[in-house]
Amino acid sequence: MAEQERIGDLLAARGISRRALLKYAGYLASALALPPMASRAMAEALANSPRQSVIWLSFQECTGCTESLTRSFSPTIEDMIFDLISLDYHETLMAASGTPAEEAMAAAMEANKGKYVVVVDGSVSTLDGGVYSTNAGKTNLQTLKDVTANAAAVISVGSCAAFGGIPGANPNPTGAVPVADIVTDKPVVNVSGCPPIPEAIAGTVAYFVTFGKLPELDHLNRPKAFFGDSIHDRCYRRPFYDKGLFAKSFDDEGARNGWCLYEVGCKGPVTYNACATLKWNGGVSFPIQSGHGCLGCSEPNFWDRGSFYKPLSASVMGNRAILGGAAVAGVAAGGASAWLARRKRVAALEAAEAAAKQASEKETQ
Repeated sequence: MAEQERIGDLLAARGISRRALLKYAGYLASALALPPMASRAMAEALANSPRQSVIWLSFQECTGCTESLTRSFSPTIEDMIFDLISLDYHETLMAASGTPAEEAMAAAMEANKGKYVVVVDGSVSTLDGGVYSTNAGKTNLQTLKDVTANAAAVISVGSCAAFGGIPGANPNPTGAVPVADIVTDKPVVNVSGCPPIPEAIAGTVAYFVTFGKLPELDHLNRPKAFFGDSIHDRCYRRPFYDKGLFAKSFDDEGARNGWCLYEVGCKGPVTYNACATLKWNGGVSFPIQSGHGCLGCSEPNFWDRGSFYKPLSASVMGNRAILGGAAVAGVAAGGASAWLARRKRVAALEAAEAAAKQASEKETQ
């Protein structure tokens, strides 16, 4: 009867007050870019809702997505997410194994038919019928089809599940594909990243529990609340970009002064994620703040797009001459003043950024 227990009753039994729930709902509403009054409605809906049955499937992955969620440092988020859901199957976290584990999943599917949510991390092997990744005597491919048949929705967690990720990178020996290539009759939301931000996972699940539907999605089926802005748009180094001040290496004066990391390979201008705002480890930092350029891990095919330490013009865009030509034009300031040269360069990079985004959207249509 666990599915009949209200979240509010479970929280009260654990000593979590209504005030704490309101605070948590306010945090999630803010993260999801909902209006201020939504937090109270969200808290009420959560308190009166039964725990959401979730079946978590792990395929071709490294367990980093699970680690990301369980190692979150945000106040109570670990406890709260597991109070919001009934995690009925998760190979890594559940105590049972073998036959009892598979029986638990079957029982949850039957008891919550048409209502449970399937979370998947890892890509799906399809070559030779998917024999290169199996569990419980079945291929991941068959398991995915069987388990999602009666699901309400599917959440692809991490870039492997969302876009194929590293298992799907060239030469892709297992025929790895994203979940959405297999599941075409259910709503699928992609919470990409390698790994994804914990709050993006928790916020997406909480939104579904509260409103009974998935949040607004972008052209890659990612929640707009977390993937609506580029990292570049929210980066604290953006003022240096606007001034045309770029680090040339990781140990030069520009790097020590916190200048923009574009020229040492940062993919922030064409990467959409909330790293620069939510950050990691309880809001302590994110890669760019720690001195390393963005790898673009929340975007499709990030592994195959070239070196992580070359500017976008020479790597990520590959055969797209759009960005390359624009960047070169920005650098060629000739005998103009240093200020004018920087302004031209910034204009060129911004044009390249817009062109890259437009090209990415066309690729997915």
